Amino acid sequence: MTQEQEGTTSSSNLYSDFPRPQPAYANHSVEPSLSSDADTYHDDPDGTPKKSTHVLPTSSSDAPPPDRNLLYGAARSNKKRRVLRFGALVALVIVVLAVILPVYFVVIKKKSDDGAAPLTGSGTGNSSAGGNEKAPEGVLTGGDGSTVTTDSGETFTYRNSFGGYWFVDQENPFASGARANSWTPALNESWTWGTDRVNGVNLGGWFVLEPFITPALYQPYPSAGDEWDLATLMRADGTLQTKMEQHYDTFITEEDIAQIAGAGLNWVRVPIPFWAVSTWSDVGQLGDGTSEAEPFLEGVCWKYIVRLFAWARKYGIRVNLDLHTAPGSQNGYNHSGRRGQVNFLKGVMGIANAQRLLDYIRIITEFISQPEYRDVVQIFGVLNEPLLPTIGRPQVSAFYLQVHDLVRNITGYGAGKGPYIGFHDGFGGISSWAGFLPGADRVILDTHPYFAFGGNPNIEPIATGEDPKSAGGPWPGRACQWGTSLNSSRNNFGVTVAGEFSNGYNDCGLFLNGVNGTQSYGGDCSFWEDSSKWDASTKQGVMQFALASMDALGDWFFWTWKIANATDGVVRSPLWSYKLGLEGGWMPTDPRTANGKCGSIGVSGTQFDGTYSAWQTGGSHAGTIDPAARSEYGQWPPATLSAVDAPMTLLPTYTATGSLATLTYITPTPASSATVTPTASIPNGWFNAADNTPGITAVAGCTYPDAWRALTLPAPTAVCK
Repeated sequence: MTQEQEGTTSSSNLYSDFPRPQPAYANHSVEPSLSSDADTYHDDPDGTPKKSTHVLPTSSSDAPPPDRNLLYGAARSNKKRRVLRFGALVALVIVVLAVILPVYFVVIKKKSDDGAAPLTGSGTGNSSAGGNEKAPEGVLTGGDGSTVTTDSGETFTYRNSFGGYWFVDQENPFASGARANSWTPALNESWTWGTDRVNGVNLGGWFVLEPFITPALYQPYPSAGDEWDLATLMRADGTLQTKMEQHYDTFITEEDIAQIAGAGLNWVRVPIPFWAVSTWSDVGQLGDGTSEAEPFLEGVCWKYIVRLFAWARKYGIRVNLDLHTAPGSQNGYNHSGRRGQVNFLKGVMGIANAQRLLDYIRIITEFISQPEYRDVVQIFGVLNEPLLPTIGRPQVSAFYLQVHDLVRNITGYGAGKGPYIGFHDGFGGISSWAGFLPGADRVILDTHPYFAFGGNPNIEPIATGEDPKSAGGPWPGRACQWGTSLNSSRNNFGVTVAGEFSNGYNDCGLFLNGVNGTQSYGGDCSFWEDSSKWDASTKQGVMQFALASMDALGDWFFWTWKIANATDGVVRSPLWSYKLGLEGGWMPTDPRTANGKCGSIGVSGTQFDGTYSAWQTGGSHAGTIDPAARSEYGQWPPATLSAVDAPMTLLPTYTATGSLATLTYITPTPASSATVTPTASIPNGWFNAADNTPGITAVAGCTYPDAWRALTLPAPTAVCK
């Protein structure tokens, strides 16, 4: 999500691919269908509504009960009794097979095919209404209405009316057998880009704090504008460890992930910081000769990230893991860790900061590429929102090529070997990335279309009545314009997703533009900061805007799942909370109701037929990057950086002679509710043993400019080696 940098203003030209008031065009490749009976159809590549089927019965009532008059009639012949007994036996067999076969083919046979020992035994699941009445030893599973027992022993009822089911194998915590819903492949089945659709949500503000998402953490510290400030102040009063761990442990819970599946969603995008791996205690000297240490809480959030992977596995949710921060900051926004200067690939410490980031990308890639996580973490977004107009296109392009080669040298090339690699468009316009790195192996272009941050007043009304055909004023039509840009990118670049979007057609919300930011909205923001004031017309307008956005974007992640209360107990940025929208009635309870929205209001545009080239999805020739592209972007470090007034040969760099950090399998609490001892081996955190180059560290004896404030510091006059 974009916010204003310290001392700068946002510019509407960052979103030049998404014009505001012009005639709208969007994708409606799915036949228009706004049926309110959402449970009766199933997403299909040809867009034809079909009856959905439950892979596991959601309750025992899914099987039709036998006719009691036939079974218990007063005067029946022996022949009729034998027929009825036989019929009852057949009915019983059908019910048992309906329950057991999906688990066998989706889970047990899959495990056997993968080379793991097949599940055996007669353990029972803890589902009270759905799933298995009798499952293999250690397997727990359930559908709609089943009771879930968490690791801490708490219980809740799983609600999923879309044929989804949860799954846990207590013998092997890395078994993937769950399905989010009937139209999404189970985790141990292949995802097909262009056929399967991403209906996702971000888990923003959890591991990378943002003031508007968790305002109550910032309000006691009025001078804190970013996580650097907040961590510094919490360290000073001795509360950093306690407050941050409490936040990591409670902000998103297992029930949230279950609710995400129950809302018809199938992916989560998870922003994480580089300090999940490590921080540096000395990042260089300021102008007065004092050294700075990074104040972030080092490494603690990682165990909660690993726990999130387990929850996602349990409910059949795929993960887009997004590295949201970079040493020195890649955009100067508060969610980069520190607002203000951009020192990534810019200024005298630009190369050194990029070296550190590449090492973090390497360490994270090694962990998530292990076989135990390949079904769960299927996209790795390597850097959120690098500010292309500030850093420069040649520099960002060269970095992306370096990342591609680094990741694929670890994972290998081709489908199933490591995650897709996500590149953000850098606010340079997604059309400008057409044809970038032809032949690259499984890369995704990520774009973040927003109306809120263009600096416009956006006073056109959204509350225009309760009729879905006209509700929302001009905003649904404007959102539908995004479809042409996204589909053109799918045709000309390859796999393209909207990694962020929201209902924020204006920029109202507490701290939305930063702690001391001001709004551009031309109306009264207090109305939009308290959803209890919204009437049915307002909610319907926001709903239709959301549906139009979803239909236009095709593959999307809403920003964000949850906004926490401010200190007054009110959610002050309600347009940005999917969860609150479900509760309040302005978000769809079934995202498939968005299909055809743009067509229903007369908007059409560039289409995408769902077909990608083989190399774009890990098929033939994946990884054979065009030589001309390698020639154009292959020089590393880049030949020039902006904000550098010295020869590139004098810029400080780090050396690969340090100790190498390794991420490990660790979770916050033991599985206290488990009744079976796990037998699966625990992965060591490092996929490719041949990747053994030492880690990045400062050159001993060298003095470096402060890596986060180097733009105001002079370049060295001599090389330090």
